[in-house]
Amino acid sequence: MTASTEHAPRRRLALIAAVTLAGALAGLAAVYGIGGIGGKSADPACRPAIATAKRLAPLARGEVAAVAVPETPQRVPDLTFRDAEGAERTLVEWRGRTVLFNLWATWCVPCRKEMPALDALQAQLGGPGFEVVAVNIDTRDAAKPRAWLKEVGINRLGYYADPSAKVFQDLKAVGRAFGMPTTLLIDPQGCELGYLAGPAEWRARMR
Repeated sequence: MTASTEHAPRRRLALIAAVTLAGALAGLAAVYGIGGIGGKSADPACRPAIATAKRLAPLARGEVAAVAVPETPQRVPDLTFRDAEGAERTLVEWRGRTVLFNLWATWCVPCRKEMPALDALQAQLGGPGFEVVAVNIDTRDAAKPRAWLKEVGINRLGYYADPSAKVFQDLKAVGRAFGMPTTLLIDPQGCELGYLAGPAEWRARMR
């Protein structure tokens, strides 16, 4: 498969169109600033994201028509969760790559329906420049999410969890979590490019 053939489906991905710009944005990964999503003025580190967001806005249609693209992208809070080994991870560790950050739970029917598509998206686009980071927020049976993922064949996504569901509350506090699932597209500088309350048929955008 040639480079041009690989780039074509990426451009057709409404929300993941930013992946095609990841290389250029990664060159600015060392530029950091201070700010939060709730601010009205642009975070200095997020100024390059404004042009990216403008390119994304017209692409929010069809299966991802509900994606909201901010006019002044802000830095996403430094969210904390745990990996499959129980080690604490923070979102800042993903600086330098584009991230599709998703919160899900086994009690959330739309979340369960969406997970195979997110798994397929990671299989197709996952790499040094892009990753789907799906964080489970089940607060009761810690073994249930892993058992469910294994049962339905979700094996391309890394396993991350926050049994306290604090990550959801942190996003809710800045107006980015209204229900489940919740998804954010984040650029290599940690700046928000778009957010979605509810599921999307990611697989349909890859055909």
